[in-house]
Amino acid sequence: MREDADEELMCRYAAGDARAFEVLYDRWRGPLYRYFLRHGGAESVAADLYQGCWEKVIRGRDRFEPGTPFRAWLFRVAHNHRVDHYRRVRPEQPLTAEPEAPDEAGPGHDLDGDQQRDRLRAAVLALPADQRDAMLLKLEGDLGLDEIAIATGVGRETVKSRLRYATRKLKEVLANDTR
Repeated sequence: MREDADEELMCRYAAGDARAFEVLYDRWRGPLYRYFLRHGGAESVAADLYQGCWEKVIRGRDRFEPGTPFRAWLFRVAHNHRVDHYRRVRPEQPLTAEPEAPDEAGPGHDLDGDQQRDRLRAAVLALPADQRDAMLLKLEGDLGLDEIAIATGVGRETVKSRLRYATRKLKEVLANDTR
């Protein structure tokens, strides 16, 4: 069990305890960075979004409401920051969803771990944005349904549907890749 709950640490940070922020940062830096990275941007974009998100956490520390799950609040900030970024930037080229098959891949060819991970990444990128976001919040942020609902600003049932459809699509894509 963690020494201090994230919510308590955030309240302490809001009250001026810089060490509390360091603990939160250490706990959540990996999942938060992967959340941005898995959305399909370049590493440099993910790094910029990651830094910008922490800056928003720092500036918004007084707006954290005790009783709110910290990780849901953190990923709400991340979600909104990412959405705002892509609204401003409007990528010139859409993300590519279909990876090119390696030359050696053919019927009966077993994929190694790197190829499987690449195909999974591509399958996640191919999901509609709302489904991809819900799936990444679950996988990278370890958020539950209610926390994803808070982070994305939609209802719990909507989150369940998005995760169900995303899971189904990922299974279909990955099953077709092994044929």
